[in-house]
Amino acid sequence: MKATIKPIAILGAVLAMGAASTGVAEERSGEKIYNNYCSTCHQIGAAGAPKLDASSEWQSRLDEKGRDKLYANSINGFKGMPPRGTCGNCS
Repeated sequence: MKATIKPIAILGAVLAMGAASTGVAEERSGEKIYNNYCSTCHQIGAAGAPKLDASSEWQSRLDEKGRDKLYANSINGFKGMPPRGTCGNCS
């Protein structure tokens, strides 16, 4: 996967690296966060979600919307994707 696309593909994991809702920092790997919150849709492309390893799907979104808009969609939700992919304690 292209280096410019990979950060978008794992954005849910990056967003989740914040503190837990209890205020205590929780150690979580990006892989674990992706597996718990993102993989259900992004592994198979459910409801039009771009697949994690499909660089062309991510690149077309980057070209059309730009990185900032993709970040905002991940945080605020987009179409069938809930805000932060249902990760309530992701920052």
